[in-house]
Amino acid sequence: MKIEEFLRTFGHYLTDVPEAFPWFVALLLGTGILVTLRFGFIQFYKLGHAFQVIAGHFDDPNEKGDVTHFQALTVALSATVGVGNIAGVALAIHVAGPGALFWMWMTAFFGMALKYVECTLSMKYRIFDEEGEAAGGPMYYIEKGLGWKWAGMVFAFCAVICSFATGNMNQSNTIASVVSERGLLSPYIVGGILVFMVGFVIIGGVKRIASVTDKLLPGMAFIYFGAASLILILHIDQIPAVIALVFANAFNPTSAFGGTAAGAFTATMLYGIKRGLFSNEAGQGSAPIAHASAKTHEPVREGVVAMVGPFIDTLIICSLTGLVLLVTGAWNTRFEGEYAPSRVVIASEIKAGIPQTINGPVELKDGIPQGFVMELNHASIEDAVVLKDSQPYSGILESREGYLQAPDESFHIKGKALLNGAPLTTKAFEVGLSKLISWGSWIVEISVFLFAFSTIIGWSYYGDRSFEYLFGIRYLVIYRLLYLVFVFIGAIIALDVVWMFGDIALSLMAIPNLIAIIFLHGKVLEDTKEYFSRKHVPLK
Repeated sequence: MKIEEFLRTFGHYLTDVPEAFPWFVALLLGTGILVTLRFGFIQFYKLGHAFQVIAGHFDDPNEKGDVTHFQALTVALSATVGVGNIAGVALAIHVAGPGALFWMWMTAFFGMALKYVECTLSMKYRIFDEEGEAAGGPMYYIEKGLGWKWAGMVFAFCAVICSFATGNMNQSNTIASVVSERGLLSPYIVGGILVFMVGFVIIGGVKRIASVTDKLLPGMAFIYFGAASLILILHIDQIPAVIALVFANAFNPTSAFGGTAAGAFTATMLYGIKRGLFSNEAGQGSAPIAHASAKTHEPVREGVVAMVGPFIDTLIICSLTGLVLLVTGAWNTRFEGEYAPSRVVIASEIKAGIPQTINGPVELKDGIPQGFVMELNHASIEDAVVLKDSQPYSGILESREGYLQAPDESFHIKGKALLNGAPLTTKAFEVGLSKLISWGSWIVEISVFLFAFSTIIGWSYYGDRSFEYLFGIRYLVIYRLLYLVFVFIGAIIALDVVWMFGDIALSLMAIPNLIAIIFLHGKVLEDTKEYFSRKHVPLK
């Protein structure tokens, strides 16, 4: 509990502090606005060129590098298109209301310019290791461009931690949870299967990772995109009102914290930007590691490819998720369900979405709380009844650290509660497709598996390159074996602390990278002007 409390407090002051000025948000958005203005809204006027490059018109197999432009993009997208697109969007809207989606759009829009600059820098300063493989990323341009070796090492260390946590354990835990909740396989078996599947891919290095992602990514995007688009077509009459709601709540939030209380503008902006960053990773510095492996001698060419990442990840996929949550009404609907006591907070009351927790004995009569409320997902559970062996329970239970303690697994809580994360998105798809099919929830669960698996293999490459930067190429096998160990551990343990630790490492990665972008973007501006001053004739 002390470790969890420390991480929660440190993470709060690192990126949150909504009651003061959120400096991390200012750094992220401020840098994005800076480069957008300096580059004249490049995310608009060079997007067409980006799609030309992705289509292969400028590919040259004789260029130095490991993968094509398209494959480099799929490796980067495989790491960003993950549970953040499913669970992260639901979390942002649940906690901060519909306006959070607007701030996710802003993060993506300015993030496109950030991705362009950071990935162009990554190509400009990349090296080739002893095995002839490309190695690049913020650690290299921080060291070679700014001369700050120590800052490059800090970035690389945080990237390794992130690869074990948010890029690995969180994803394998999500897969194991979905499969085990269906009663299909135990988390231990799921963990073993994942270790085998991930190991087969990552031991082959970036070329095998790219060969898998360039086939996996289009397929999984098609499944999710198709289902979400169908729901929006079925609810097309609601879309104008929903979009108006998003814009209205972005600046005047009236239903933050899951619709239970008025929310502050800062909180809405903060959650939207943080979830946007977690989803598309713009400014974080991870994608430049993947894009540095592209076969080209033109840094700008790969930079324009990179800025397509936030466009696909957030402006398309996250928008689909958010709009589905809103048009179906799932985001503020209380659904009947049974919940484990260990997830439920015991409070004397809930003020502005914050439970006033109770520690000590609590009384139940015929399953009904006596003088206290039960809170789940920032809201009280309506019609809450505590059951023991499916019968209402009368007696005394303990509330410890604000959580209900049940003597054994025969205890459950039945009632109506707001959903959150992946379960919320799952319910939204189930509701949205209910007129056509009865298995809409399976689409989300299949997507969760595909998205999470792609993130695991994508992040293995980020950690791989960062570990090599810190310790050299000869020890890479140690990292890859450790990565597989953490895949298994993530599948079988609870991950509250790991999520917090990973989020902190993610933020610590972004800080030196954003500072480097501020100091080095002038060099990219010079390269940009020179590149586009030439006449570009496609090779094919």
